[in-house]
Amino acid sequence: MSTDSQPASTHTFSPKAAAVSFLRLAATGHVREAYSAHVGPGFRHHNPYFRGDADSLSSAMEEAHTKTLEQTIEVHRAVADGDLVAVHSHVVPASGDRGWATVHILRFAGERIVEMWDIIQPVPEDSPNENGMF
Repeated sequence: MSTDSQPASTHTFSPKAAAVSFLRLAATGHVREAYSAHVGPGFRHHNPYFRGDADSLSSAMEEAHTKTLEQTIEVHRAVADGDLVAVHSHVVPASGDRGWATVHILRFAGERIVEMWDIIQPVPEDSPNENGMF
């Protein structure tokens, strides 16, 4: 009897980690890498400003990055529920800009993102809310 055995796989997939990775890569100009690593076949999105397919959105993201080379994203929370992950973040297109509060909802099929919704709200200069947006 042989004692040689294959080591157990240490790969444990986390939809939250994949969603955050996708958004960080895409927001900082690594759009092709984000799509290659995380987007599945038949991907569709619900951003009302672009056609609903992967190619249209990735092209728009790449074009936007040429105008916002300093863009950063700070993820404040990510919540998973079944095949859905919601990510609440602060996207800042350039230093000194207040940016936007965003919520992305990503649906997974297996280990790939197949659908995405985004909700974007500008961070106001003044707000009566002492709790802030984040």
